[in-house]
Amino acid sequence: LLTMKATVIATFFGVFLTCTYTAKEATKKTKKAKQYVPQIDCDVKAGKIINPEFIAKCPPGCQDVKYRVYGTDIYASFSSVCNAAIHSGIIDNTGGKILVQKVAGHSGYRGSFSNGVRSLSLPRWRESFLVSEGKPRKGVTYPSTLEYSSSKSTAVKSGKYLEHQTTPVPTPATQMATTTPTPTTTTTDPSTTVPQPATTPAAIRTTAAPAKARPGLHRARDMAFRATSTSASNRNILQHNTGAQHPEPVATFQRAASSPVHLAMEIDSWKPGLSLFDTGFSSKEELNPKPLESISQGNQNCKVDLSFLMDGSWSIGKRRFQLQKRFLGNVAQALGIGSAGPLMGIVQYGDDPSTEFNLKTYANSKDIRNAIEKIQQKGGLSNVGKALSFVNKNFFLDANGNRGGAPNVVVVMVDGWPTDRVEEPSRLARESGINIFFVTVEAAAQSEKQNVIEPNFVDKAVCRTSGFYSISVPSWFSLHKVVQPLVKRVCDSERLACSKTCLNAADIGFVIDGSSSVGTGNFRTLLQFVANISREFEISDTDTRIGAVQYTYEQRLEFSFDQYSSKQDVLNAIKRISYWSGGTSTGAAISYASEQLFSKSKPNKRKIMILITDGRSYDDVSVPAMAAHQNGVIAYSIGVAWAAPDELEAIASDPAKEHSFFVDEFDNLYRYVNQLIQNICTEFNSQPRN
Repeated sequence: LLTMKATVIATFFGVFLTCTYTAKEATKKTKKAKQYVPQIDCDVKAGKIINPEFIAKCPPGCQDVKYRVYGTDIYASFSSVCNAAIHSGIIDNTGGKILVQKVAGHSGYRGSFSNGVRSLSLPRWRESFLVSEGKPRKGVTYPSTLEYSSSKSTAVKSGKYLEHQTTPVPTPATQMATTTPTPTTTTTDPSTTVPQPATTPAAIRTTAAPAKARPGLHRARDMAFRATSTSASNRNILQHNTGAQHPEPVATFQRAASSPVHLAMEIDSWKPGLSLFDTGFSSKEELNPKPLESISQGNQNCKVDLSFLMDGSWSIGKRRFQLQKRFLGNVAQALGIGSAGPLMGIVQYGDDPSTEFNLKTYANSKDIRNAIEKIQQKGGLSNVGKALSFVNKNFFLDANGNRGGAPNVVVVMVDGWPTDRVEEPSRLARESGINIFFVTVEAAAQSEKQNVIEPNFVDKAVCRTSGFYSISVPSWFSLHKVVQPLVKRVCDSERLACSKTCLNAADIGFVIDGSSSVGTGNFRTLLQFVANISREFEISDTDTRIGAVQYTYEQRLEFSFDQYSSKQDVLNAIKRISYWSGGTSTGAAISYASEQLFSKSKPNKRKIMILITDGRSYDDVSVPAMAAHQNGVIAYSIGVAWAAPDELEAIASDPAKEHSFFVDEFDNLYRYVNQLIQNICTEFNSQPRN
C-alpha cells in the first residue's frame, strides 16, 4: 500500500513538473516573439497612412528639404513622417523606430528650425500627428503592416459625386474614436492636468506668473519666452517639445501631462471654447461675473476684436499712467463699442502681463470707460514681448469673447522702449492672424539709443513696415491728438494685413479644359479635383472667392467671383458644370479668364489662376500667359496625359517647378490637392512685410 501511494505521488509530481516546464517554455517563446516593425520611406506623409497609431522604421537620409514638414511638435498630416521625427529630435538622419499618433486637425501650425530641419507654418489643416520614441504603449497592439489610403478612387467611376480624400477626416461625433486607439483612450479634462496658481481673496487680477522673479533674471527669461502659433479664433495648440530647438527657444511652462500620450489625449478631448493651453489665468471679471448694465449694437462699420496692451511699468510714472487711462477711455468712446461693432479688452503688462477685462466683459463704451478708471498700475519692467506672447495664447479665445469672423487687433502702448525682445513673439502673433499696432510715446533720444535692447523694435513687430501700423507720439501730454487717427486705422478692415492668410485672401479662377479628348467620365473626375481644392479655402464675399471658366475652341464663363458667397454654393456650382467637348485653344482661354475673371478681382486679393488641361493647345499660350503674369496673376498649370510640358512651364508663374504639375491620368489628380494648397500657402507666407 505504501509503495502504491509513493508511486501515485511520484507520478503526480512528475506530471506537475512537466506541465510547469511546458508552461515556462511557452512563456519564453512568447517573450522571445518580436513584433515586426514596418518600414516607411522618407517621402511618406502621415495622411497617406490610415492607421490611427503605429510604430514604423524610418530609413537613413530623410533629413532633406524636399521632404517638407509643417508645424512644431504637432505636425500637419501632409508632413513627411520621418523628417518630422528628425525635426522633433526623436531620431536623427541615420533613421530609426518611431511611434506615430494621429490627432485632430488644428487651426494653426508654427514653423521652426530644429535639429537641422526647417519646418514651415500653416494656418490650418484637417488632421495632425505626434511623433515619439518607437516604444509600444502598454496594452496597445500595433500593426505589422500599415494600411495606406487607396491610390485611386472608384467614387467617380461609379457615378457618385464624392470627395476624394487621401486622409481620413474624423467628424466631430467620431473624432475621439478615430484619433487614438480604443484600448487606452481616456477622456482627460484639460483643466485637471494644469496646475492652478494659488489665489487669495485680495487678488485683484491674475498674472502670467504666480510669483515675481528677481529683476536680474528678467532679460534671460524673456529672451527664452516663446509661444505657439494658432489661428485667431482658437489659439489652443499645446506645445510639447522633445528636442532642443534653436535659434527659437521654447516656453518654460510646466504641465502635468508631459508625454506624447497625455498630449494626444488632451488634444482629442478638446472642445471649442476650452483652451488646452489654459494655465489658470483669468481676469477678475471672469472670476466675479456681473450682469451688463446695457448692451449696445456699436459701430457696425468697425467690427474688430481689439486688445490694448497697457504699459504699467514703473518708468511711466503715476501721472502719465493716468494720461494713458484717459487716452484708452477716449478711444473706447470713439470706437463705439457694441455687440455688432468693435469689442475691446485690456491687458496690463509690467514684469508679467495680466488681463484687466476681456472682449465679452463689457458691451458698451460707458462701461469700459468706468472699468478703465478703476485700473491700478502694476509696476515693474516693460516686458512687451512677454505680453504679446500672453495675448497670442490666452486672449483671443472663444471663451473670452473672440468672434472668429472679426479681425483680431492688438494695440501696444509703450513708454520709451521695451525691456525684452519683441521680434519673435510678434512674428508668432502675426502668423496667428493678429494685427499688431504700436503707439510709442517719448521714444529714445539719440543719446539713449544705446540702452535699447532691440533697435527698430517697432518695424520688427508690426504687420507692415509702411508706417500704417505705428504711431510715434513725442509726449504723453499730446497723446489725445492720435485718438481719431488710431481709431480710423484699426477700423480699416481692408488694410488689416495680418487678418489675411493664404486661405482667405485670394480670388481663385479655375480654367478647365472641356475638349473632346477629356471625355465625360474624366471630366467629372476633373470637377471633383476642382471641388476638393475649393473646399480647403475660407469662402465668402470678404474672404477667398472662386470663379470658373471652361474652354474648348471657345470659352464659357461658368461662374464669376461675385456670383457665390458660401463654400456650399461654390461646390454646388462646380457640380453643375456640364461637359462641353470640342477643340483645345488654351491660349485664348487664358486671355478670356484674364478679361472675364481677373480684371474684376478686388484690389486687396491675390489673383490665382489654376489651369487644368490634357493636351497640346492649338494656339500659342506663352503671350497670353505672360500678359496675365504682368497683370499680377499667379498661374498654376496642371497637365494630364498628353499635355505638353513646354506649354505647362510657359503658363506657370516663376519658378515653374513650384507652379506646374503633371499626372499620367485623371484618376491621379487628387494626389496634387495637398501639394497645390501647400505651395499656395508657402508663397503667401514668403511675401515681404513692406
